[in-house]
Formats: sequence, C-alpha cells, structure tokens
Amino acid sequence: MQSINLSSRTLGVNFSSTGEAHIVLWAPLLEHAAIHLTKSNTMYPLVKDGFGYWELTTTELQPGDTYQFVLNDGKHLPDPTSLSQPETVHSVSEAVDLSDYDWHDQHWQNLPLADYIFYELHVGTFTPEGTFAALEEKLDHLISLGVTAIELMPIAQFPGKRNWGYDGVYPFAVQHSYGGVRGLQHLVDRCHDKGLAVILDVVYNHMGPDGNYFGQYGPYFTDKYSTPWGDGLNFDDEHCDGVRQFFIENVLMWFRDFHIDGLRLDAVHAIRDFSPYHILQEIKQHVDALSEQTGRTHYLIVEMDLNDTRYIKPMEQGGYAMDAQWSDEFHHALRVAAGEERMGYYEEMNGMNHLAKAFRDAYVYTGQYSFRRHKKFGVHTDQIPGEKFVVFSQNHDHVGNRMMGERTSQLVSFEMLKLLAGTVLCSPYLPLLFMGEEWAEENPFLYFVDHTDPKLSALVREGRRKEFAYFHSGDGEAPDPTIEETFQQSKLQWDLLEKEHHQTLFRYYQALIALRKAHPALKNLDRSQMEVVADEDRDLLIIRRWHEKQDILILLNFSKQPQAVPVPEAKLAWHKRWDSADVRWNGPLGAPEVILPDSGLTIQPESILLYIHE
Repeated sequence: MQSINLSSRTLGVNFSSTGEAHIVLWAPLLEHAAIHLTKSNTMYPLVKDGFGYWELTTTELQPGDTYQFVLNDGKHLPDPTSLSQPETVHSVSEAVDLSDYDWHDQHWQNLPLADYIFYELHVGTFTPEGTFAALEEKLDHLISLGVTAIELMPIAQFPGKRNWGYDGVYPFAVQHSYGGVRGLQHLVDRCHDKGLAVILDVVYNHMGPDGNYFGQYGPYFTDKYSTPWGDGLNFDDEHCDGVRQFFIENVLMWFRDFHIDGLRLDAVHAIRDFSPYHILQEIKQHVDALSEQTGRTHYLIVEMDLNDTRYIKPMEQGGYAMDAQWSDEFHHALRVAAGEERMGYYEEMNGMNHLAKAFRDAYVYTGQYSFRRHKKFGVHTDQIPGEKFVVFSQNHDHVGNRMMGERTSQLVSFEMLKLLAGTVLCSPYLPLLFMGEEWAEENPFLYFVDHTDPKLSALVREGRRKEFAYFHSGDGEAPDPTIEETFQQSKLQWDLLEKEHHQTLFRYYQALIALRKAHPALKNLDRSQMEVVADEDRDLLIIRRWHEKQDILILLNFSKQPQAVPVPEAKLAWHKRWDSADVRWNGPLGAPEVILPDSGLTIQPESILLYIHE
C-alpha cells in the first residue's frame, strides 16, 4: 500500500535524483496494466501490489516524453494523475519533473490571513493573451491597487482552450493553453517577489464530463451519493482510501511543488463523507504536517452554502479546521440593499436589517426559519474571528450565473458602485474583489466552455437556457456558452483605464484599500469591537468600529435621497477620513471635514461616509 510522502509526489510519474522514472497507478479492479511510451512505441507492464497500486521503475521514460496507460482491454488512456496534457484531454500525457525549477522565493513568508485582500481572476479572460505570462505583466497594476493576494479560478486541465475551470478532468495537470507547469511556477515566483500571495481555486466535489476516464481506472465515484454532477466522489465507500490519497496528494503538490499559498475549495457542501475522520480534516492534518516540515504557512478556504461553523471550527471542537469560508449571505444581503430584485437566492433577504446581521454575524441565517428552504437554517458564529470569512459585492459566480453575465457596473449607478466597494472594504471580514470591478469593467463575464463532444455541448447550451432563467424572464436567450464569441466578450478591456470615469474609480479603490490598511479600527477584525444599527425605513446603516484609542464612525446610505443622521456622542470632534460623494470621486457634494458630537449631519444618496476620532 502506498503511503503519502510529504516531501514528494507518490502517484503518477515522478523522477528520482538519478533520473529514474517511478510510475505508480492506482487501479484496484484492473487485471492488467501497462505503460505505452510514445517516442519508442514500446509497452512495459506494471506490477500490482495487494492494495491496487501498479508500479514500475524505468530509465526509458524521461521528462518531456509522452505516454499513456494501457488497461485490461487494450484501451490506451491518459494518466489520471497527469501533470501535462499537451494535446487534448483524450490524448497522451507528458512526463514532467516538478523539481526541475529554480525557485527564487526563499525570502517569501505568507501573510497573516487577516491581512489578505483577495483579487479573484480568470486567467483566460484577464488579459488578451489569456496566459500566465501575460498575467505577470499586469502584476504591477495589482500591486498599485493594493490587493495582497490573487485568487486564480481553477487552472487544472479542462477540455479545449476556454472554460471557467470547473470542468477540469486532470486535477494534477496545469492547463496547457495557460502556460502549463512551468508557466504557473514562474507566475507564483514572480508574485512572491512582488509581495503577492497566490490562492488557487480547486474542485474536489466532482469531475468534469469531457475527458473523464476515472471510472475506467477504479471506484473514484460511488452511487451512495448523488450530486448536481452525477455520482459523488468516493470518500467513504469501498476502496475510498485510494481516492482520499489522490486528493490529499493533490493538495500537497500545489503547496510543495508550486509554492501556492492557499487553496479555495469549491462547494465543499457537495463533498459527501461520513467517515469518522472527514476528508477535509485529513487534508488539514497533512497540510499542517507539511508546514511544520517546510516552515511555510498555507491556508485552506472553503466555499459552502450551509452556514455551518463546523467547517471552520478547530478539530478539538469537532470542526474540520478550515482557515476561512466564503460568505455568500453577506453578498446577498448587500445586493438586495443595493436594489437587487428579490428572486432566487435573493428572495429571503430584506435589505438593511439583513445587511446589519451580516455585518455582525457573517451569516444572515443563524438558526431562524427559512421559507425558501422550508426549515430552520444555520448556526451562530459567536467567538469566531472575522478573518474566518471572505466577503464581496461580486465574484465569478454571482456575475457569471446571471443569464447575460452583467457586471455590477451595468446594473447600478456610479455612486452605488462606490458604496458597494466601501461596504466590503470597511467590513470586519476579508474582502475579495472580482477582476475589473476596480475600474467598472463593462464587458460581461459569461459562462463559456469548449467541449470536444458536440452532444455534450448541446446539453450545456440547453441547460444554460433553463438555469437561472427566473432571474431574467423575458430578456431573450442566454448567450451560447460553446462559441468563441462568448469567451471573447468576457475579456477585460484594459484600455478603459485610460478614460476618466474608469480611472477615477480605480483611484477610489486604491485610496479605499490604503485607508483600510492604515487605520487599526478598520484593519482589526474583532467583531466584538463593533456596533451596527440599521434604519430600514431610510435604507441607512450606522456602524461604529473601534480598536484601542481609535474610534471610527461609518455611515452607509443606500437610499436615493439625502438623509439626516445624528452624530454619536464622543469626547472629541469627528474628523472626516472618507467620503464617496466628494467631488474628487466625481460625487455630488462632500460632507463637512469636521463635525461636533451630538450635532447633525446629512449624508448624500448612495454614499459612504467615514469619520474618526482618536
């Protein structure tokens, strides 16, 4: 039986310091297995142990060579742990020596999680070229913006050249059209040199359909559980040990061999595992062991819609010990406060009261009855630090899952854009921006795929017409996700930064991020040092945050009218530090620079004001 090695990859094709290729294939139900080397057109049998692992050590396979495995019936298939698919997801795999890269980031230390300001991006649409190398040329833009971490949407090999990444079928392979293994390693190296952390989005709840040969190798799936994508991955049924090792080794590879700083685990609520020791706990245990061995810190951040703190609580409290989670309900409450129609997952959000609840608790539903779910939903988040939650006003899902993929800039006013940014960046949580929002990108971010199977493309096309249609009834047909034009429409327009309106918003984001970093009462994420009052009738939110001797007053007006607000008591006068309605941000009218305690103040429509005294 194979044991997990913290120091190097065990599964697949790996090379020793003497140049030997050690080949390990997990296929417990096969009777015969061999490897076919393309260059020499030769086949070598693999030897099976008692636990379903087939092995061979040879010098005939070298880095850069291509190969396939040959199964019982003589079928030639790619390696399920392939590191590179240079042709298609159906063709040969390429052997890669992961250790053959000269890293220059020995000085790098991961940031404390509380200092993370995420910037989510899709490699294929972030630049005209859609590659890691082109992304490197834009890193100075991100540095000047002030974000501290880039978050890459999934880059595991998917069919074709365009995909969101959630249809990946080779979790160990880096998308070839993006630049492959070396391109990703070089990108991470450059990011660390510039002080940026790198988060990678990974998918451990399902596999894509096109190029998915896992079932022919072994019981990777189980019919015990049904997911939106078919049978669940086998984390607790017969032969599950091999599947668990597969994903644990995948996590370790990204951290050890690519120097990734953290993983965002997609939709972990769809991971079904009733083992005594949940797969997420086992992953965390191995990541902690790797960190102890290397001295590098790595984070595990989960996406889920369960409002269940078990995922982020420590193991000694019965939790899975994930470092943080996305908070969708903060987003939903914020969007409804900004005027989003209450349909779909927005239908149970009531505006200001729920936004105030999200500010206090990250979750909106913490045990009350949900009429949409027809049950009580969620648990309280007491005693859980603010850095355990990631919040946003938009991300790839909530833009791309609109039928027309409209970005927020196409849905709300310029003043509301500034208010949304201020709400997220002044929250007691970890803020996340979605690529292009900092300059009000106007192109949509649409759903797109490049499947090789025409029948599958037709199914995706039809499914897209039906899914989320309740958001946009009467707005025409959904764009065809299978054509090149849909992908091209989703690319960022960097030339917009040269136009005044967009440049103003970029400078606004720059200054707002700098404000968060500079003021302890904003940077500190202790939710116990915060008071939140909602005025639902006037669409106002009044927030006080404090830390040590610094006290900050944050006023949020989501209405379309000026609103008079009382100034809280204080020993000293309040001094203005932020005003989205100021003329320098193309606002209508700035507020007074200094206000006295117990006086009155008028806040402009769709704006955020911030005052401070120390």
